[in-house]
Amino acid sequence: MTRLQELRDRIDRREARIGVVGLGYVGLPLVTEFARAGFRVTGFELDGEKVRSLLDGRSYIEDVASADVAKFRASGHLSATTDFDQLGEMDVINVCVPTPLTKTKDPDVTFIVRAVEDIEKRLRPGQLVILGSTTYPGTTAELYVPILERTGLVVGRDFSVAFAPERIDPANKVFAVRNVPKVVGGETALCTELASCIFSTIFDTVVQVSSSQSAEMVKLLENTFRAINIGLANEVALMCDRLGIDVWEVIDAAATKPYGFMKFLPGPGLGGHCIPVDPTYLSWKMKALNFSARFIELATEINGHMPDYVAEKVGDILNEERLPVNGSNVLVLGVAYKPDVADMRESPALDVIRLLQRKGAKITYHDPHVAELDLEGQQLKSVELSDAALGEADVVVIITNHAVVDYDRVVARAQRVYDTRNATKNVKSGREKVRKL
Repeated sequence: MTRLQELRDRIDRREARIGVVGLGYVGLPLVTEFARAGFRVTGFELDGEKVRSLLDGRSYIEDVASADVAKFRASGHLSATTDFDQLGEMDVINVCVPTPLTKTKDPDVTFIVRAVEDIEKRLRPGQLVILGSTTYPGTTAELYVPILERTGLVVGRDFSVAFAPERIDPANKVFAVRNVPKVVGGETALCTELASCIFSTIFDTVVQVSSSQSAEMVKLLENTFRAINIGLANEVALMCDRLGIDVWEVIDAAATKPYGFMKFLPGPGLGGHCIPVDPTYLSWKMKALNFSARFIELATEINGHMPDYVAEKVGDILNEERLPVNGSNVLVLGVAYKPDVADMRESPALDVIRLLQRKGAKITYHDPHVAELDLEGQQLKSVELSDAALGEADVVVIITNHAVVDYDRVVARAQRVYDTRNATKNVKSGREKVRKL
């Protein structure tokens, strides 16, 4: 029996040691699910504060309960460390680190290359390395595997490598880790089989594809589909504005068709790590092959312009009352990238705030999930959503529609409201104060 075949038996007996590199919104839920399945799991993280929190039994992510962290710590199934030398003790290593864009909109694989090089230093026969960080097609085979093979070990013979894209949706109460199918593509058939074996312990469904490159493309297609359709919804919103039509009414009516239409909503811009970033990874790769991804580039242009459009509309709303943007009090309601989370990654609220500040607006914000934020060195703190704060604002701009906010009260107390999320659709009175995207 080979070492790789032995690993499968260790997985079946729950004796395999699991490592997860990167303990953010993707890595920490993975750690807790493996621990729940009966594995001993070690999280590897550069941020010592996160490690200390987990060792104390406390979660710092809303989707992971502190009670679970404490329980798995007490049972010995969950540990965390900044000591990457322990990677050599792991049988399976999952890499869940960020893959952002550079300032020139090129893929930044710095974090994942560092993680792979950390694994390379400790790589031993029989290990399975699973990469989950979003990247362009071909990265696993063309970049990561050659780094690991610098050890003299051969993928598919001495160790295994697979790509399995993450599908985490923070704050989603319907689709969590287990009930979202897991896509897996390995460098060899055995690599795919081993990765499927480990993931079948925590996912209800595992979907195998023929290669790591196919798995990489699956992830990019999923989020490119969303980005392009959101771009269409945003362009329809701009059209409806010109035509004097309520875009929200149009979309809701179109969504009553039981086939051939999928509902996407406009908004102040794209946020989160995936949708604003993933299509650009694909577009960048295709440019290297002399292919223009025109749908992606058009959607990126439309979506990227939305914060400018929102800032312009705020100016128009103030101008209707003969108020200049310069010196006006603007209360931004919600700065997280999506409702009911604290995640600020790529949030369009940051762009809207910058644009309004450049025009001289006095900005305050309220967000029940984000107590403070750093905006290019400027420290802002969430203000209490008091009657006074609402009344003193020349305009309240709803960027993120958190569920806990009482929008009837917001509209009742505010002088005027600009709603970019249709959060005020059910308010009982004061609609004349509201302008919508």
